[in-house]
Amino acid sequence: MALRRCLPQYSTTSSYLSKIWGFRMHGTKAAASVVEEHVSGAEREDEEYADVDWDNLGFSLVRTDFMFATKSCRDGNFEQGYLSRYGNIELNPAAGILNYGQGLIEGMKAYRGEDGRVLLFRPELNAMRMKIGAERMCMHSPSVHQFIEGVKQTVLANRRWVPPPGKGSLYLRPLLFGSGASLGVAAASEYTFLVFGSPVQNYFKEGTAALNLYVEEVIPRAYLGGTGGVKAISNYGPVLEVMRRAKSRGFSDVLYLDADTGKNIEEVSAANIFLVKGNTIVTPATSGTILGGITRGRTKCSGRRTEGS
Repeated sequence: MALRRCLPQYSTTSSYLSKIWGFRMHGTKAAASVVEEHVSGAEREDEEYADVDWDNLGFSLVRTDFMFATKSCRDGNFEQGYLSRYGNIELNPAAGILNYGQGLIEGMKAYRGEDGRVLLFRPELNAMRMKIGAERMCMHSPSVHQFIEGVKQTVLANRRWVPPPGKGSLYLRPLLFGSGASLGVAAASEYTFLVFGSPVQNYFKEGTAALNLYVEEVIPRAYLGGTGGVKAISNYGPVLEVMRRAKSRGFSDVLYLDADTGKNIEEVSAANIFLVKGNTIVTPATSGTILGGITRGRTKCSGRRTEGS
């Protein structure tokens, strides 16, 4: 499916959503950002959910209804985005993402509160992290407002896939990648920002129980001067074989050490790590090789004393 095959065009996509559900976009200044409002209690009680076994979700792709996409122009500005049915996309074989790895991902979740409202956790921080990553990868990036608008439109269009309270969340995957063609080694001339979602529960099968981590002493995850400090797509492929070996031996994930000395812990394959010592939370300092996590930043501000950056 081509990205430009979209829903009927109204003056804005949010007006289309308002026409269907009566939802309205809300601000993002609070830590928990309200995705929609002005939905009555009766409407929430009668709300239709997707046909999903919410008690056995796990963390795997569940095909939802819609995705959001927009493209940048040569001047770096992004067009107005549109929703389309979730499906395949078209790419030029010479696209920057396919040939030179110009791509970034984000990961965030939409939760349903006990009052039925759908909430996001500090989406502006994910937007800023993508902008920082785009600068490192020589890419155009959407503005913070465009990022948040795309995320919210994706959530609203897939609202029936947001699990009931306490049953999980709608995991959101914003993508930014070089879709413009280039034969020689160069930055792409065009970039696509795309958002899709999937209902999930816990990432690890252990749930909230303790994890059994394998400490990798040979292969580092990142090097100083590299891209370990940004959420580049190219960071994840090189650790898949190490993860496969660890999981085949019964471990939950891999804990990587610093490339310089091999003595200091950094992070696991897909997340920051926190260690609890008494009343202190210990986490490695971010020094260019560790991704600045959104939850990490919030935990450090929660009032509990921390060590590390």
